[in-house]
Amino acid sequence: MSKADPSKPPVSLKCAVLTISDTRNAGNDTSGDYLSQSLAEAGHACVRRDICAGNLYQIRKVISDWIADDGIQVILTNGGTGFSHDKSTAAAILPLLDQAITGFGELFRHLSFQEIGSSMLQSDAFAGSANNTLIFCMPGSTGACKTAWEGIIREQLDSTHRPCNFGSLYHA
Repeated sequence: MSKADPSKPPVSLKCAVLTISDTRNAGNDTSGDYLSQSLAEAGHACVRRDICAGNLYQIRKVISDWIADDGIQVILTNGGTGFSHDKSTAAAILPLLDQAITGFGELFRHLSFQEIGSSMLQSDAFAGSANNTLIFCMPGSTGACKTAWEGIIREQLDSTHRPCNFGSLYHA
C-alpha cells in the first residue's frame, strides 16, 4: 500500500473487467456493466472488457494476457467464486498471484454478512497482485459487485484516499 500524497493529482487507472459466467452475454451482463460504469464515474478507464465461460484454462488465459499487458493496471472479475462444484475463478487465478491481499476477502465477507447474513460463507472473494497488476475477484451478482466496489475497491483505487491506498502505487 502507498500513502496518499495530497500534492499529486488523482491517478486515472487503466482497468479491465472480466465476467466469468456460462450464462451471461453482452446483453445481460449487469455486473460487468455496473463495474465498468463505476470505474468511469471514479475517473478510471475501462480499457478491456470480456465475458469468459467458467473454464479454468480459459479464465487463466484471459487473466494471464491481461497481467502481461502493460496497458492494464487493475483487473476486476465477477463470477465463479460461489460454493459450487463448478466454481473455477480461485483455481484459475490464485496460482498467478505474486502477492495476496488477504484483507480484501475478509472485509468483503464482513460487509456481505451485514447484508445477507451467513450466506456470505459461500463467497471465495479474493484479491492480489501479479506483475504490478491489481486483481480483485468478487461474486457475480450485481449486489455483491456493488458491495465490493462501494465498500472497498473505490476507495482503494482512489490515489487521494488517506491514509493509504493502492492507486498511489501508480503515481509516476
